[in-house]
Amino acid sequence: MPSMMLLLALLVQTKVTQASGPGPHPGPVAAPPALAITAVRAAHPPVIDGKDDDDVWRTATVVPPMRQWQPTEDAPARYRTEAKVAYDEHNVYVFVRAYDPHPDSILKLLARRDTWTATDRIGVMIDSYHDRRSGFEFWVNPAGVKIDMALTNDGNEDMAWDGVWDAATTIDSLGWTAEYRIPLSQLRYPAGAHTFGFAVWRDLQRYTEREAWPVLRRSRPGFVSQFGELNGLEGLGSPRRLEITPYAVTKNVTQTNATDYSRLQRGTLGADIKYGLTPNLTLDATVNPDFGQVEADPSVLNLGAFETFFQERRPFFIEGTGIFHFDVDCSQVNCSGEGLFYSRRIGRSPQLSGYYGDASSPTASTILGASKLTGRLSNGLSIGLLDAVTQRAVGPGDATLEPTTNYFATRLQQDFRKGESGIGGMLTWTDRSLDQWSDSLLRRSATVGALDFRHRFLHGMYQISGSLDASRVEGTPQAIAATQRDATHYYQRPDGGLGFDSTRTSLEGNSEELKFAKTAGQHTNWETSYFRRSPGFEINDMGILFRADVQQWNTWLGIHFNKPTHLYRQANWNLNWWQWWNASGMAMENAFNTNTHMQLANRWWVHVGGTLGQLGSTFCDRCSRGGPAIRQDPYFAPWAGLQGDDRHVIVPSVFFNYNRSDGGRSVYENINPQVTLRVSSRISPSVSFGYTRNRNDTQPLGIFTDTLGGTHYTFAHLEQTESYIQFRVDYTLTRVLSLQVYAEPFVSKGTYSNWRETSATPRATAYDARYQAISDTGLVNNNQGFNVKAFNSNVVLRWEYRPGSTLFLVWTQGRSGSDVTEGNRNLQRNFGDILGLRPDNTFLVKASYWLSW
Repeated sequence: MPSMMLLLALLVQTKVTQASGPGPHPGPVAAPPALAITAVRAAHPPVIDGKDDDDVWRTATVVPPMRQWQPTEDAPARYRTEAKVAYDEHNVYVFVRAYDPHPDSILKLLARRDTWTATDRIGVMIDSYHDRRSGFEFWVNPAGVKIDMALTNDGNEDMAWDGVWDAATTIDSLGWTAEYRIPLSQLRYPAGAHTFGFAVWRDLQRYTEREAWPVLRRSRPGFVSQFGELNGLEGLGSPRRLEITPYAVTKNVTQTNATDYSRLQRGTLGADIKYGLTPNLTLDATVNPDFGQVEADPSVLNLGAFETFFQERRPFFIEGTGIFHFDVDCSQVNCSGEGLFYSRRIGRSPQLSGYYGDASSPTASTILGASKLTGRLSNGLSIGLLDAVTQRAVGPGDATLEPTTNYFATRLQQDFRKGESGIGGMLTWTDRSLDQWSDSLLRRSATVGALDFRHRFLHGMYQISGSLDASRVEGTPQAIAATQRDATHYYQRPDGGLGFDSTRTSLEGNSEELKFAKTAGQHTNWETSYFRRSPGFEINDMGILFRADVQQWNTWLGIHFNKPTHLYRQANWNLNWWQWWNASGMAMENAFNTNTHMQLANRWWVHVGGTLGQLGSTFCDRCSRGGPAIRQDPYFAPWAGLQGDDRHVIVPSVFFNYNRSDGGRSVYENINPQVTLRVSSRISPSVSFGYTRNRNDTQPLGIFTDTLGGTHYTFAHLEQTESYIQFRVDYTLTRVLSLQVYAEPFVSKGTYSNWRETSATPRATAYDARYQAISDTGLVNNNQGFNVKAFNSNVVLRWEYRPGSTLFLVWTQGRSGSDVTEGNRNLQRNFGDILGLRPDNTFLVKASYWLSW
């Protein structure tokens, strides 16, 4: 479990509800002199069989001894590990012997590629640019299961990157071995003399120990910047890598019409292309991409004003796109996921389906093609360019549901001082081909430009960073008026003073952020940040933004206890404080949070925290969905979690959240238990359950206009229960053949009562003075409640029948239904009703074949 994931387990940057914590950046120690090893040139390539009987391994230099860094930094390794490195004009070779006096106790589990399991592991890290910020990781466990990923920004990991490389392992009387062949064609490096950054790690799972050369020091920030050097690389080629992966897909899907449904057979051809324009610049392209093997999104019922954020799961838009990451609101206290580039916009669900669509309308826009250019020049300039085109989606009567759209993004980052400082910029542009159906509802174009910087000083102990963003959207007066009225902006708020203008054909805005942090520290880290967005800031055409018109001041202090004791192996205590205002200065939030995360001596994790919020006089300018701001009462939100030792056959975990607000009138309770089983070395099932009880006394119902033209901002008391069950089974037949099963039934139901509207004094101190009864209940159309049921599942058989070439067999099923009343059936019977809903099935076969020159 490398950097971000292991640092998560190491210093628990767990963010449960509103808790946050830092990554593992310990103390103010000057960078030690670079550690270096020398690779030997192989006269004959070794046979990759996990044995060291090749000539080259008899002459190769042994890497200096590894040192432990978890649980105790720079302690002697429990068992000796020897690593050797060789190369030729095409490959880098690594041989690692992991000594173990008890070979029968070595933990080895079969799993699908790129799946972390509770096993021993060997990891080889290569910074081929030698820029101390980027690189690649190559992991293998004693069962031969491979994990690889790309590294960016001195530790961010891209697990979607799949290189084509070989590894073989053996277990013998001395322990176990791993032998690697890593083609140079899979790496990126500058022309001329070559020195790579290099590191070797070993995970000794049954003792939960991690060892490395060079030792990873928590007293220094970063990850890649702590690699040693690999010298002696002479005569490396400069391959113009060309990789083509053509694929064929046949799909049988449910075809729905107004009265019935049938089956439709579809077949498509496509290809992914990767070409190394230079040794350090790579062009990726996809033609007619298909993402049928991707896991379904979880079910969710969104009763809020803002859209639901979903993680990207499509390989093309994950792999190599870390360069496009540009947050617009991410501090150690609050990190919302908002950013300038949200790839789920490309191939999105058609935006006008609610206006012109029906049950037979497409659920996603077709991507005609997409390409991206990524790489890093020898002068420290990282480059990212992406362009994608989606096809017009149509509904009944040839009405446009999503117009033909072009998406473009470019990102530049220039490093200085060996990666300790840097500046960057980003530009995104969206252009739509509008017509009579879409020009009054969608923006014609959107442009966003941004600059960011970072600077570490005093041996990386402190960092100052920031960004400046500007946006402009254009369209018809109707489209820009809709933009002003949507939940991101709410220009029409009667007490907002923002000046709603129905004649505008464009909207401009800006955003600024400044952060100052202590990024290294043996025992403490901290960060304070200020952030502001203007009311007109808009990036949702290609990015994601929940709200504009906001200012924030966030401060965090993290205290680390990394030296093991008889009670714990490691512990962290976080203190957070934040204040929010809108751009005009109205106080919206004033909160304090504390949370602690401790790994006990028995390897169990304990997490506890809580928040006191809405302290003092604070107001909500979004609660009435475009109406006046409403005064808020304080809330109390504790939470707790417990996670079991993942080395055991049964691994339980449970998290509990509670929130009490509105003077006790609103209460939120949630519990999420999970159990993962290791039935055998091949089978790993898990089941998780979620139950939520939500009593919300101020649930917005909507805005209604009466017969006299009066506007009413309405609320109700909501009693809601929600539950889901997630089943997962991973069955690994061999290290290249696996079966994954996922299923999730979901039920959410609730009843509204005590309908009210804002009074003439929504900012009153007294709670009851903020609302008044609605005399005409017809305004809310007798809305009594809801009962939503859904089921998502997929079954994926994956066979990597040769390196880089895969065969997928996929079955996905979805069921959904809803009623306008909660009904009198309990949750158990509601889950049973799901089986009676009409299924939407998709059967897919996808075969790809990797070609390389």
